[in-house]
Amino acid sequence: MQTFILRRLLIGVVILFILSIAVFTLLRITPGDPAIRICGLNCTTEQINEIHERLGLNKPRFPISVDFTSPKFVSVNTDSQYGNYMKGVLTGDLGTSSVNQKPVGQQIIHYFPVTLELLVLTLILTVLVGIPFGIISAVMKNSGIDYLVRTVAVFGLAVPGFWVATLVLVFPAVWWGYAPTIGRAVPLMDDPIGNMKQFLPASAVLALGSAAGVMRLTRSSLLEVMRADYMRTARAKGLRERVVIVSHGLKNSLIPVVTVLGLQIAGLLGGAIIIEQIFTLPGEGLFTLQALINKDFDVVQTMTLYAGVAVVMLNLMVDVTYAWLDPRIRYS
Repeated sequence: MQTFILRRLLIGVVILFILSIAVFTLLRITPGDPAIRICGLNCTTEQINEIHERLGLNKPRFPISVDFTSPKFVSVNTDSQYGNYMKGVLTGDLGTSSVNQKPVGQQIIHYFPVTLELLVLTLILTVLVGIPFGIISAVMKNSGIDYLVRTVAVFGLAVPGFWVATLVLVFPAVWWGYAPTIGRAVPLMDDPIGNMKQFLPASAVLALGSAAGVMRLTRSSLLEVMRADYMRTARAKGLRERVVIVSHGLKNSLIPVVTVLGLQIAGLLGGAIIIEQIFTLPGEGLFTLQALINKDFDVVQTMTLYAGVAVVMLNLMVDVTYAWLDPRIRYS
């Protein structure tokens, strides 16, 4: 197991390296200049050059550059944009925002609790709704409850999350004159009830699609397991149906569910950007979106790398969980 984890971590490092190069390149070839974002459209050439020099954008982009017109053909740059950024990442210096001149690491720590609470609540709702109702739907196959659960699941997968989020904000305001706190996050420790009023609607909207997917997958996986020979043997031994389902069937049916949950958690990082924007939650999703709009290179690069690390670690945790759910699985 240790060898497998080490190998996966090394592969993850390679993936993150490729991701960092791709994001770095895309940010610089897409239209838009951070200097113009900072000083406006009436910037003079001297002002733009001064900002480029301050941000380090006048330096070569990569440590190694190729010039077909030069006799050397390949040149090595000890002071490059990508090289300096990676040195900072390896030493813990994630750079400085070009918009507010604050350290990126400090801002991530500031916005992280909001996004973390949103994702944790979303995951809890996904598991508490998706798995139990998937089990109920499988156990009561082709009944009225089964058809109802499946219809709700299809609805959850079909409707766009931003549309549901808009309705969640508009209808309570029109019908009851209620609107959640906007523009700031209510601390959980200071006001638990107010915090839940603010975060639960956003988490429920974010969990709608993921819970529906988990529900359908749990149902189909459990139905397949219930037809297995060892399930019939357990029933033949006289075990209660509840014991057969919970003790013998559920654990084996959760392997594909865990896979999907891992992928959905990674997907929630992207979905949080939209939900935080709609509910104006000051989290890392809203922080990343504003950085993209302002062409804040250091922030976007760091947040993308952070999301990549989260995806790599989630995939590793999912693979390790397989061995716990099914002792027959062995990694070498």
